Parts: sequence; structure tokens; C-alpha cells
Amino acid sequence: MRRNSFMNKAASYVLSAILCLQFAGCRSAVRQPQNTETAGRAEETSVQSGEENSAENSEVFEIERPNTQDYKLKEVVVFSRHNIRAPLSSNGSVNEIATPHEWVKWTANSSELSLKGGILETEMGQYFRKWLESEELIPENYIPEDGETRFYANSKQRTIATAQYFSSGMLPAANVDIERRGEFGKMDDTFNPKLHFSSAEYEADVLAQINEICGENGIEGAVSQLNYDLLTDVIDYKDSEGYKSGELSDLKTDDTEIILEDGKEPAMKGSLKTACQISDALVLQYYEEPDEKKAAFGKDLTLDQWAEIANIKEVYGKVLQSAPMLALNMADPLLEEIKGELENDSRKFTFLCGHDVNITNILSSLEVEQYELPYTLETNVPIGSKLVFEKWENSEGKQFVCVEFVYQSTEQLRNNTPLSLDTPPVIYPISFKDMEKNEDGLYTFEDIDGRFEKAINAYYDMEKQYTGSLAEAA
Repeated sequence: MRRNSFMNKAASYVLSAILCLQFAGCRSAVRQPQNTETAGRAEETSVQSGEENSAENSEVFEIERPNTQDYKLKEVVVFSRHNIRAPLSSNGSVNEIATPHEWVKWTANSSELSLKGGILETEMGQYFRKWLESEELIPENYIPEDGETRFYANSKQRTIATAQYFSSGMLPAANVDIERRGEFGKMDDTFNPKLHFSSAEYEADVLAQINEICGENGIEGAVSQLNYDLLTDVIDYKDSEGYKSGELSDLKTDDTEIILEDGKEPAMKGSLKTACQISDALVLQYYEEPDEKKAAFGKDLTLDQWAEIANIKEVYGKVLQSAPMLALNMADPLLEEIKGELENDSRKFTFLCGHDVNITNILSSLEVEQYELPYTLETNVPIGSKLVFEKWENSEGKQFVCVEFVYQSTEQLRNNTPLSLDTPPVIYPISFKDMEKNEDGLYTFEDIDGRFEKAINAYYDMEKQYTGSLAEAA
């Protein structure tokens, strides 16, 4: 195990001061107390309707939430997706040759956290600090005792930096080290969404499950619903170097190939992969670039059209990452990590930072009810989003758990909206299949802990089933 002091702490404090100057007149970031049934006030951005509102026109996020008025907050475990990063591209990549246009100039190298991403993450950390203070989990200017908090990130720059910026906002008076393991820039085995076993029988069953999840006509049916025409029109695909040279071709709906190999992350070949890479880069550019028209290479796009572009990446994730048989195989180390943190009574706060695929795998493994997140282009796992496990205790000492997504809306991301009691991020509760909430909308700790145990056992049973049959066949 290795700990990394990623950035000079003095620089972190200077950054916080810069943020306050940048957002002149802004209040401290405060989370809406959980004894209300809806999240607090913030600008409303309805992807479904395409309506946009200015930051001055704050409206309520209409989301019913648990009532924790008669409970005391005991512990919080956060699994975060990294914040805004530069696209995963370089010279000669698909993104570079798929359009004749120049992508915006980023403040970071390929795949690394952008300066804007750092600012947004610091805001989120400040918001969590004020919420935890208001719930009396931590005091003002909290400096944790050994073991009270933990910050652990995958060894990629964007995840370490996200954790560092968040910690600077949440614990500005503390000298927080970010735990990481293995070589910098390489995937930590805990966060690495690789297959821990595979076999011909397993691969066939996984593909059957993916096609079933995709609905009528399977993968091809799901892909056929995507608006490839919009995507290619926005980037002027047919005028690109890649298309003219023949290196890239027309995007098809029937050429998706899933590749499953033991010890590797599930992969894909075909048009959906190409379209996902372009979709990802365009949506990130929309978050990063203030000029909406420039972000769309001179095109005037509605919010609905941006949502259609983002949906390509969402379907890619559904096909390649959400099938339970895949998710259990990929997520087992993280399930055990989170379960251990929730069972650690000496811990007050845990922050784990990884990737969207990690959160997709975790939620699929835990058998959550189907959801579609509002006020965001990315309806599955938005950029910078946090999957938050909150442990609450009632007056009789019985513990309960609330699981929620916390994320900045699309407009909050684009506008660098300061978060406050009146303008919180979106907070969206998650529900689990075949589990009952109490009258206040909370699950018992035993039910949540048992669901983790069930998923972990299911992984080992599945491994035994498929590797055992492979060994017998040999």
C-alpha cells in the first residue's frame, strides 16, 4: 500500500481562496437538511423537455427523499466517479480523425482531470463539509484522528486529483494524504473492472444475458434506437480525414462485437465503440466549453439533442458493463471494500474514487431498481457523481442506511454554480429490488449489509460453477 500527497497542501488552500474570489459573494456550500422530503433549491434543467433556466431562476429539484429528522448520522461512505477530464484521445485517435474540426484546447493532458473539474470537485467537497457539520458528524475545521476518515483512489491521475480536490474542500484544515496502491498511472486491482475468471460457457451465458437486458432484438435492437445521424452531422464525420481515407466507415447497428477475456476488462469492437468515443468527447466538451455553439462545432443544438448524443455512451455502458453476470465478476473487490468500510464503527467518513464503470458494476451487483437520473445528460452515472451510503441511528440505537446519488446538474457543471443550502447538487435516492424501506424511507443496516454479502457470495458461487465446469471438461 502506498500513500500519495498528490499536490502541495498550501496550493490547495490557495485554490480555495481563489474559488471564493471567483464566486464573489458566494456562501459556504451547505447540503439541504435531510428532514425534508425534497432536495433543496437549484436551477432546474429538464433534459426531457429541453427547457433551460438561468442560474438566477432557481427552482426546486422535485425529488422525494428519506426523512431523517429523528435519526443521528453515524457514518458516510462515498464512492465517487472522477470529475471532468480531458477526453481519452491523442494524435491519430478516433476522435482526432473523425472530424475536420479542432477540439477545444483542454487545461489538462489526455485523460487527466481538467482545471474546471478540480474547481467543481472542490465545491462538492465544501458542500459535503457543511452538510456533515450540520448533521454534527464532524466539527468545524475538523482534523480527523487516525482512522476516522479514509481517502482511497485508483492510481490514475484523474481519480487521485479528484480525491485531492474533494479533500481540500471538505477538510481544508487537515493535511489529507490520498491512499493509492501500485504504480501511478496504472489500474489498481481493487478498481480495475477486469474479469476475474472466464470460460466459453460463461461467455455464452453473459452474451445471452446482455441480449436479454437490451430487450427486443437484443444488442442490435438497442443500438438501432441511437441517433447516429445527429452525431455524425455535428462533427461533420463524412468530411473527416478518417472517413475520406477509409480508416473510418459508416456507423452500423449490426456490427457490435463483445470481447471477454480472463484478466482483462470487457471490450467491444464495432460502430458502437467508435460512436461512444465521439459521444464521450463531445459531452465533455459541452461541460468544459462555455460557448454552447463552439462546443457543438458551430451547430445550434437543443438540450434534447445533447441528451441524444450522451445517450450513445449510456447505451454503450448498458451493453458492456451492466449485465449482472459481468458486474459480479468485475466488482467483487470493490464490494468487499465498501462492505468493510460500512462495518467499520470507528470510521466517520470514507471517500473512494474510481470510474463510471465501477459504479455501474456495484449497482448492478447489488440489484438496484431501474433508475434514470434527472437534471443531467448522463442518466446512469454522471461525471463527478457520488454514490453515497449514509448510516443513520435512531433513538433506540438501531442502525439504518440511505443510499443516494449526489451530483451536479448539467447546468451546475456548465455554469460552475456555487453549491449552498439554497443551491445544493441533485440528490437522488436509490432503491433495491426485493427490499422494504421503513416508513421514513430507510433500509435497515442488516438488509444493506446482507445485500453486499449476497452479491459477494454470488460471485464466488458463479466462479465455482464456471471454473469448475471448465476444470471437469479438461
